[in-house]
Amino acid sequence: MKKDKIIIFGASGFIGTYLIDSLLDKNYHVLAIDSDDSLFEYYSNKKIDCLRLDLRDSDKFNEIDSTNCTTVIQLAALQPSNYNPMKHSPKDYLEINAVGTLNVLEFCKDRNIPKIIYAMSHRNTSGHWGKMSKVRESDGISQEYLGEYSMFSIAESCAHECVKHYSESYNINSIVFRLPPVYGYGPHLDIFKGGTPIRTGFQTFIDRAILGKAIEVWGNPNIGRDIIYVKDVVSAFICAITSDSANGLYNISSSYSLTLLEEIKTIIEVFNQTNNVELLFFPEKTNFIDCFVYDNSKAKLELNWAPKYNFKSMLIDYKKEKESNKFSFLIEKRKKMFDEYGKRI
Repeated sequence: MKKDKIIIFGASGFIGTYLIDSLLDKNYHVLAIDSDDSLFEYYSNKKIDCLRLDLRDSDKFNEIDSTNCTTVIQLAALQPSNYNPMKHSPKDYLEINAVGTLNVLEFCKDRNIPKIIYAMSHRNTSGHWGKMSKVRESDGISQEYLGEYSMFSIAESCAHECVKHYSESYNINSIVFRLPPVYGYGPHLDIFKGGTPIRTGFQTFIDRAILGKAIEVWGNPNIGRDIIYVKDVVSAFICAITSDSANGLYNISSSYSLTLLEEIKTIIEVFNQTNNVELLFFPEKTNFIDCFVYDNSKAKLELNWAPKYNFKSMLIDYKKEKESNKFSFLIEKRKKMFDEYGKRI
């Protein structure tokens, strides 16, 4: 017998794909919603209910079957790493991330859905980075207004405020996850940086480690940041779905500062058979790594959640997922996005 229905917006994204896989294993009934056309091919083949919906189209929400739905999960967002300047403008951040989330909240209110879980990035705390050992939920927003993440972050902050308003005004139990960079097999091959496709440093390190080629270490090798594995994020969602008391903002983080040097050395250890890869240090070059660590003690206490994976065990599992080809959908989807960018320019 299936459990309650979970409706997921942003279902064909990185976290959504992993989350739905876990929910199905736990026998939940899932309705997958996304604006991406690839949603249908992937989920229909798995006999999962799905609906193509653009968050900006409020009328389309009338087509959603919310029967027996106990939780809505809002993952859908336009992100800078997916920002194709040939397709989007900064206005889309507000229309998709803020107004789109408002439409989801209206849907929850109108259908009397008791719980919403909203996932957001950590970008609106950037003013705290480097000023405290670990950023807590109670430290509040410290927004920066310059750079490619500014409009994205402003829109997310607006969405978060809307979630709080609907929670207090309409008795919707709202849980908000603040996420640092989420790693896992799928999205880390290529990203948009300033609107231009680039190979990620993480994937470059893996590629060169596999081939036994020298790896360049730019800037300060001891600079570090907090990252979290996608499967730890998924387990936090499961805890939030099943919790009767969780409410408000939670840092879903490792609470650990992974340094650049530790990252590279661990990648070599996992992906190179001989561990014989030369490191070339270039302290004069900028590595563009931001320093931040988040206190996850509130999530541990109130959600009864804790990350299971350290960076090494994450890489080992990442390697297994790659070899299994289970989530190849995410790779093909991302490849198509960048191929389309190439055609447009």
